[in-house]
Amino acid sequence: MTPLFGHDEAVAAFGEGLASGRLHHAWLISGPEGVGKALFADKAALRLLAEGAGPQVTLPGLDVPDDHPSARLAAAGSHPDLMRLERLQKDNGELARSITVDQVRGLQRLFATTASMSPWRVVVIDSADDLERGAANALLKNLEEPPPKSVFFLVGHASQRLLPTIRSRCRQLRLSALDGAAMTSALSAALPDADQAEIRSLAEAGQGSPGRAIAFRGLDVGALDRTMRELAATGDPTNARRAALAGALCLKSAQPRYEAFLDRAPSFIAAAARERSGGALAEALRLWERASELAATATRLSLDPQSVVFELGSTIAALAPARDRAA
Repeated sequence: MTPLFGHDEAVAAFGEGLASGRLHHAWLISGPEGVGKALFADKAALRLLAEGAGPQVTLPGLDVPDDHPSARLAAAGSHPDLMRLERLQKDNGELARSITVDQVRGLQRLFATTASMSPWRVVVIDSADDLERGAANALLKNLEEPPPKSVFFLVGHASQRLLPTIRSRCRQLRLSALDGAAMTSALSAALPDADQAEIRSLAEAGQGSPGRAIAFRGLDVGALDRTMRELAATGDPTNARRAALAGALCLKSAQPRYEAFLDRAPSFIAAAARERSGGALAEALRLWERASELAATATRLSLDPQSVVFELGSTIAALAPARDRAA
């Protein structure tokens, strides 16, 4: 049983709906990536199915014992009343770009018969952002006229991009970034072999997202952060730090660290901006916009990593006081 940390308000809101007997037919679970939205959806779906099928679940929140019949079937991917839609894996091992209309139409196999183990039939879509246009329209038809005793859980990383008609038919639960205590608990549970120093470092880098923090493991993001702090403090007047960083991250073997730097650089500037006011704040926001645009397009446009890292380093160095940049 994978634990869910934080999100007590969302758990309580779903629990109240379940206990009331008037459960909404569609739930949009939104929020930043890596905070546990898919886990929340999976656990809510299983709790609904388990309570409907029996035996009675007595654990608090959304938890279901691993030995519950519904839990065993869900873990094996063979629960007859549950379907999960996500991007399919292609022959080359890569994931498809989207969830297709044929996948959504395939839900009719679930709805064509009565539920097998409980009154409910449940669909989890991870994520709704990945629905191609035709798939979104096909899903909308199900949400507009939901089959009896059906519940949809839609995971949304950028729910504002969903069709407004889909959003309007869902009850929305927004999961926020985890606080420090919840981050520490989540990372300690997910990484039992990590020591406390590593947990603290990853928690800081993850900025409230356990998934993001775990993705940074083994990439020495602490060293990246130290370099960024040095650039922001000194301005790197000789270009030495920027050149060294660009040289280290442009290697093919350094691709994961390069991607981590693309992720971390705009966040570093945003954190610096929050400590400023007046003209200094306006300048920091301008630098953040520049860094965010470059980081967002670097991989998609296959820009030269060495040039990208040097340019992002220069943007961070521009945070330094003018006297240090000119030294």
